[in-house]
Formats: sequence, C-alpha cells, structure tokens
Amino acid sequence: MSGSETVKEFQVERDIFSDYIQSRGLRHTGQRDLILQTFLSTEEHLTSEDLYGLVSKIDPTLGLTTVYRTLKLLTEAGLAREVRFGDNKTYYEHHFNHEHHDHMICTECGKVIEFFSPDIEALQDEMADKFGFRPTHHSLRLWGLCSECQAGNLISEPAAPGAQPRVRVRTAMH
Repeated sequence: MSGSETVKEFQVERDIFSDYIQSRGLRHTGQRDLILQTFLSTEEHLTSEDLYGLVSKIDPTLGLTTVYRTLKLLTEAGLAREVRFGDNKTYYEHHFNHEHHDHMICTECGKVIEFFSPDIEALQDEMADKFGFRPTHHSLRLWGLCSECQAGNLISEPAAPGAQPRVRVRTAMH
C-alpha cells in the first residue's frame, strides 16, 4: 500500500483525532500525526514503549512521554482501547470500527488470541438481567496454554486459587 493510500485509509480516524484535540484546545503536531499513523498501521496489542520503539525509528527526537500522552488522547477520542493481560502492563488496541472481542492469553509463550462468542455475550446479558444490572462495558480474559504450547508438552504450574497467573505477553515488538 502506498503512503497516499494509507493516508486515505485512515482519513476518518485522522479527522476524529484532529477534531478531538482541537476541542481540547491542543495543537495539531507532526509528532502526534506520526504516532497516530504508526498506531493505526499496526494491528498489534502495543504498550506505549512498543509504540515508542516504532516511532523513534522514524523520528528519534520524539520522546516516550509524547507517545504516552498521545495514546491517552487516542483512547479518550475513541480510537484506541486500553487492555490488560495480567503482566502489569497496559496495552493499546484499535477501538474505532473494530468489533467487540475478548482475549485468551497463553501463560507460557504470551500469545494473545482474540475471539468473539455470541453465546457468551447472550449469557452475560441474561445474567445482567437476572440481577437487575445494566452493564456499560466488559472485558473477558482467559488464561491458559495455547495449542502450540500444549503440543510442545510445556507444563505450566497452575496459579494458586485467587492468584493472578504469570504472564509474558508476546507482541510483534518483542
């Protein structure tokens, strides 16, 4: 895909971001544009450090704080969503024009599998109705072993009841 096609592809997102930062009285900068473009071009779960690693290859003068603040703005504007997989890091994934999904996380290799289940969604709605609860959003995460780790006979120690599993999330940046 050429550079002009990429710009056209993300024009709606660029407009949303531009409108949002203007509504907040913030300046439209080339560094924010670079961070937005890089984030949108990467269909991975990224930490602010991951994204910084990508953008600093293009603009070495750009700081981690700028990336962090821009990711917060992208989240506030509805373009990104924060997700946590149990490894004490915050990841960001695309939110605008992306369907709701849940995550399975391999505790051995760190692979993250996205999935959607209408049955799970219906059961959540049923439980909410049963208890008179009105959900505003939810996040379902399952931890365990992916098929590759199971095939490799990797045996993970089960987490103690109530304990968080040990997780090393694998991204394209690692």
